[in-house]
Formats: sequence, C-alpha cells, structure tokens
Amino acid sequence: MARLRDRNKAIELRKQGKTYSEIRREIPVAKSTLSNWLVGFPLTAEQMVYLEKSKKKNRFLSIEKIRTTKQKKREDRINATYEKQKEHWSSLSKRELELAGIFLYWGEGAKRMNGPIFINNTDPKVLKFTLYWMITSLDIPKENIKVFLQLYKDMDIKKEMEYWSNELNLPLLQFAKPYIKQSTRVNINHKGFGHGTCGLLVSSILIKEKIMMAIKAISDYYEAKIEAMV
Repeated sequence: MARLRDRNKAIELRKQGKTYSEIRREIPVAKSTLSNWLVGFPLTAEQMVYLEKSKKKNRFLSIEKIRTTKQKKREDRINATYEKQKEHWSSLSKRELELAGIFLYWGEGAKRMNGPIFINNTDPKVLKFTLYWMITSLDIPKENIKVFLQLYKDMDIKKEMEYWSNELNLPLLQFAKPYIKQSTRVNINHKGFGHGTCGLLVSSILIKEKIMMAIKAISDYYEAKIEAMV
C-alpha cells in the first residue's frame, strides 16, 4: 500500500515537471524503480523548455555563489595581510623614515639641483607622508612649507582649497594662487582622487643638495653592485 502511494506521488510530481533527482529527494526509491514507474510519463515539450531555463538559472546562481565565496576569501586574505604589514611597518625608525622619503623623492620629486624641494601628487596620503617626512626628517618648519594646487576650471576652487587645507592641516595662508587648467575635469578619463593635483614646496638649496646627493650616493652604490654581478 505504501509503495502504491509512493508510485502515485511520483507520477503526480512527474506531471508537475519534476526531474528524477527532484522526485527522489521526496521519495527515496531506487532510480531503476522510479524509471519503471514513470516510463509512460515523459516530460512535455513545455516542461523541457522550463527545465532547461531552470538549469541555466541554477548554473548562473552557482557561478555567482562561487564568485562571492572567492571574493570573500580574497578580502579576508587582504585584510589579514594588511594587519601583518601594519604591525611590521607601523613604527619606522628615524633612519627608515628618512630613507623612505628619499626614495619617494627619487620617484616623484623635482630633480633640478638649484630648484626648490617639490613633490606633486593627486593622492592625499602621499602628500601627508611627504609633509611628515619634511617636518620630522628634514627638520623643515611647518610654516615654511608652501602648497601649490592644479585644478580644473569646472571645479569649485574655494572648496578644493579648503579640502587640501583640512587634509594637510595647513592654513590657507600657505597656499599659493592655484593654477587653473582650462580643460574640464568631466572630460578627462583619469580623474585621480578627484581633487586636482597638490604640490608641497620648500625653498632651501642646502636641504635640496642633501636630498639629491643622497639619491646619487644610493644610485651609485647599487649601480656598482649590479656591475660587479655581471
């Protein structure tokens, strides 16, 4: 009697368009038994179309779940790496900080020997580090550091000057008149960090010579190392 009820239920589920796998999840019978029960109940053409769409949907859902899982693992890995690097680099020695600033200047700074010390960038964090390096490693008084901005004509100039003043904790009195590009920001592909370009400038020939000679000494030393390896 129970077997008959299972058979009737299986046929009813089949008529609803259920697959063998779906039916067996509700009625635990052997696949061969189920095949015998349903031999006269193939899926209709409409049911086959619906089933195919459902398979595609499930496939897409499966792909999305995999993508989400991978993204979560990647985020967890990056966060764990950040915490390790934060612990490793959070307290630079005075020499390490000085060296980091020299390498930053080597890559980003103005190199003309008789020109000012000047670093230009769109990233506020680069400018904050530069400012800290200038004050703590180069012993430059904060009030001697000038700020130069390059902005676009469609920007709110006053608002952008206030933004950089707040980010760097420098008064607007230390800002030069910004250079306004006649092109519009809305028409450029690369918008940086969205607040134009900021430069920090200090006029000191002696400190500039010290920076440039440090860069030369480092580059000469490792150039000789490479030549010795050949």
